[in-house]
Amino acid sequence: MRRFIYKLLSTLFTLLLVSLIIFLIFNILPGNPAQAILGPDADIQQIRVLEEQLGLNEPLHTRYFNWIGGIFQGDLGTSYRYREPVAHIIADRLPVTLSLTIYSLLITIVIAIPIGIFISRYEGTAVSTIANTISQLGISIPSFWLAFVLILFFSVNLGWLPTFGYKSLSDGVFDHLRSMVLPSISIAISNIAVIIRYLSNSVADQMNRDYVTTALVKGADDNRIMYRHVLKNASLPVITIFGLMVADTLGGSIIIENVFALPGIGSLLNSSVQTRDFPLIQSLVLFISVIIILANFVVDILYQVIDPRIKTGGR
Repeated sequence: MRRFIYKLLSTLFTLLLVSLIIFLIFNILPGNPAQAILGPDADIQQIRVLEEQLGLNEPLHTRYFNWIGGIFQGDLGTSYRYREPVAHIIADRLPVTLSLTIYSLLITIVIAIPIGIFISRYEGTAVSTIANTISQLGISIPSFWLAFVLILFFSVNLGWLPTFGYKSLSDGVFDHLRSMVLPSISIAISNIAVIIRYLSNSVADQMNRDYVTTALVKGADDNRIMYRHVLKNASLPVITIFGLMVADTLGGSIIIENVFALPGIGSLLNSSVQTRDFPLIQSLVLFISVIIILANFVVDILYQVIDPRIKTGGR
C-alpha cells in the first residue's frame, strides 16, 4: 500500500511538472497569437485589445495558475481559432483517436503474442532466424510509408477499403471498421514486430531456466508449463514495452491521422500548431502526456500483480 501511495504521489508530481513545462514552452515561442488571429493588417491598438480579451497581457505566472485552476474545474480554456471551449473540441475528436489506438493495440496483441510464443519454440533454428529478420524489417518500416503502400494496394488497386475519411459507429459497424482497418494496421505493424522480438526472446530465456527443467523432469505438460509459469515470468519485459507502445501509438496517430484524413486528436494538434492556437495546443499536449504517464503507472501496478516479489524488493 505504501508503494502504491508513493507511485501515486510521484505520478501527480510528474503531471504537475509536465504541465509547467508545456505551458512555458508554448508561451515563450516567438509569435503573437493575437496577431495571428487578426492577420497581418491589424494595427497595434486592435492587437492590444484582443490580447486583453484573451488574457495575454497578464503576467506569465498568473496565466499558468489560471490555466491549472481551470483544468481542475473542467475548463481548458477557449480555442483562439474555433472560439469554442477546448474541452468540447477535444471531446468531439477523442473517439477517433481512441478507436485508432484501441484497434491498433488489439491487432498487436492478437497477432504478436501467438507468433511470439510459436517462434520461441524454435529458438536457434531457421524459423527463428527468418522470423527475426522479418520482425526487424517491420520495426524499420516507417508507419507513414507503410500507410501509403497499403492505400496503393488495398484502396487504389483492389478498391476494397476507403482511401481516407472516418465513419463513426453511428454510420454502421461495418463502415466504421472499414475506415479504421488501414490506419490501425499502419500503426500496428511496427508494434507487432517489437512484441514478437521481445516475447520470443523472453520466453526462450525462461524455457532455459531451472524451474522449467525441473517441471519437465517431473512430467508436467508442456502447455501447462508454458501458460501457467513461463508466460507469467516472460510477460514482465513485454508489459514494459507495451506501456511504451501507448506513447508510440499516440505519437504515430499524429502522422497517420493526417495521411488518412481522420478527424482525431493528432490532426487537430497539427492544425493547431500551424494556427498558434495555444490553449488548444497546451491542452492536447497535456492530454497526451497524461495518457502516457497513466499508462506507465498502470504498468507499475501490473508488475506488482504479476510478480508480488516486486512489492517487497525481490525478497
